Amino acid sequence: MLETIDKMLDSACGFLWGYILIFALLGTHLYLTFLLRFPQRHFFTGLRLYFGGKGEGQISQFSSLMVSLAANVGTGNIVGVAVAVTSGGPGAVFWCMLTGVLGMATRYAESLLAIRYRTRDEKGNIIGGPMYAIEKGLKCKWLAVAFAVVTAIAAFGIGNLTQANAVSQVLATCQLQVPTWVTGVVMVLLIGAVLLGGLQGISRVCTALVPTMAIVYVVGCVVILCSNASFVWPAVCHIVDSAFHPQAAAGGFIGSTIMLAMQQGVRRGLFSNEAGLGSSPIVSAPAQTPNTVQHALVASTGPFWDTVVICSLTGITLTTCIMAHDHINTANGELLTYVSFATLGGFGSAMLTISLAAFVVSTVLGWSYFGERALEYLGGRRLVFPYRVLWVIVAFVGCVIPKSSIVWNFADLANGLMALPNLICMIGLSGVLVAETRYYLWEKRLFEVDKSIQNEPESEKN
Repeated sequence: MLETIDKMLDSACGFLWGYILIFALLGTHLYLTFLLRFPQRHFFTGLRLYFGGKGEGQISQFSSLMVSLAANVGTGNIVGVAVAVTSGGPGAVFWCMLTGVLGMATRYAESLLAIRYRTRDEKGNIIGGPMYAIEKGLKCKWLAVAFAVVTAIAAFGIGNLTQANAVSQVLATCQLQVPTWVTGVVMVLLIGAVLLGGLQGISRVCTALVPTMAIVYVVGCVVILCSNASFVWPAVCHIVDSAFHPQAAAGGFIGSTIMLAMQQGVRRGLFSNEAGLGSSPIVSAPAQTPNTVQHALVASTGPFWDTVVICSLTGITLTTCIMAHDHINTANGELLTYVSFATLGGFGSAMLTISLAAFVVSTVLGWSYFGERALEYLGGRRLVFPYRVLWVIVAFVGCVIPKSSIVWNFADLANGLMALPNLICMIGLSGVLVAETRYYLWEKRLFEVDKSIQNEPESEKN
């Protein structure tokens, strides 16, 4: 039964990701990059705005970014990149990185729209996201509902099952050999405790956890690269060469085509940074910002840290280890990163275990908020508590489920179905994006307060 489901999901993913989404995503990334005059060039402006921003909102701009990164920086950066390398060859790392660079423009655009069309719920909380932009901007209610439905479902895949499954597998195979059910119980207790605090509780935990876990992981990668220093530059050259030339199986690497490398790289790039997916704008909406563009610039830096830095570093580290150590088996992508870190001995294994556990907890917390807001859009706040209960149950199931490929295929399919309505929204509202960007960024009014985004509470919900 499980094998049949796995094959069905794999076929559906192959169809959706074969050409449709690769060209839709890269096309949208390129279109928005040129339309908005390369918003990536304002990266350092976004950095300077991390701790600025005065305006209506529930959390600071930096906290909003941290929750977004918490949801983005997870197994996609560790296990996902490894799967891309084993499935599409080292060239997939290049396409993953390129997706991150171009995705900065898309993240800018979707975050801008989330703030432009944000609103308040019956309790006065600021809420928003692609479903509100689609409904209020495009005037297309059915597409907004479709996005919300897919998001509520997809959250269990990309933000819950895959994360829990990955960390339980690593903990079960590491020196500690932690039983999967024990990992599941600990996950349930940690996540359940934080969810009781709502958005404020999630933002506090993520603001403290994300920078720390990223530093620990980056240090681990740098140590591995230093220990294999003579292979680093050859690995970089091999990644670039593999991205544009078909590769035969050799030297510990599988064979791959250009299309396969591109497919895996773009797919894992989206899974990692979620630019174009429509999830991160949900947490951009409640950010304290004076206007739409200021926080959009802050949000646009997310894909850089998530994909250009962490994913690229992971890919180079894995490729270097494969070239330096003949014993590394590339057949199992889920465990490739762990095996690579294990070349440092117990120190490396411990660093990866700690990093992955922190990544998973933060990702599950961030995505729980995305799912809640999607469900609230569909049926109001009465559905939030049952959703949280189901959320922690699914986290436990994800830890003990044995067939990880089903989990990954489900997540990939759900990702694609989320992306399509969001891409349509950004293309359809291109005029709004240009108008807002021209007024606040190109005409240098970045600190002007836009009173139109400070909404009054709604008397009724949908």
